[in-house]
Amino acid sequence: MKQKVLIVDDQFGIRTLLNEVLQKEGYQIYQAANGHQALHMMKQHAPDLVLLDIKIPGMDGLEILKKMKEMNQDIRVIIMTAYGELDMIEKTKQLGALAHFSKPFDIEEIRNAVKQYVS
Repeated sequence: MKQKVLIVDDQFGIRTLLNEVLQKEGYQIYQAANGHQALHMMKQHAPDLVLLDIKIPGMDGLEILKKMKEMNQDIRVIIMTAYGELDMIEKTKQLGALAHFSKPFDIEEIRNAVKQYVS
């Protein structure tokens, strides 16, 4: 059975890039452009790992992460951010985020992190 990865980012291009790369690695990919879609996808598909952008209009990544952890305490989350907001990154780590990547990220690093945290 394929491992399931949920990509949560408001930027279509980033979702598309990650989708292509991770599908080639054999993962089942789900995508969400905002917090409401992300939480719906989480209920529907129970992903093994979430790639979560911090800066999303409406419900931000921190709020999404809190809600995901309420739904499933063991959910594995990797944070992506275009901003070097260390306090925000620190808060996500306190909430249980496994790692974080700054955009623009090295796609190989993301691929390796997904492989490391999914298995």
